[in-house]
Amino acid sequence: MEIIYGNTPSKSNCYKIGYKSLYKTKSLTDYENSFFMQLSGKLRDVMIESYFELIVDVYYPSGRADLDNSLKIILDCLQKTRTIKNDNRCVKIVARRFIDKKEPRIEFKINTID
Repeated sequence: MEIIYGNTPSKSNCYKIGYKSLYKTKSLTDYENSFFMQLSGKLRDVMIESYFELIVDVYYPSGRADLDNSLKIILDCLQKTRTIKNDNRCVKIVARRFIDKKEPRIEFKINTID
């Protein structure tokens, strides 16, 4: 299991409307940078091209966040770090939601599917 510490932002709150375009909020940019720095070398630049399943436990600091909004951010981060080639290759997600006020984080595993 891979662990990434920090509060996973919600996809619905991570983009703002600017002049003729959307832009990322600081919280999303900070999370993406933190995700990259914490991701172990064994998963960075692996570039999984086959179909895969994501097994993830998301620990939030409170009960306010929606689990489904965080999943897209996690998949986007995995794609940005070149762990996966494209998140459209994800065929199964097993996700659980927990509360941990002191250490919000995600714990995840990726299994390739032949």
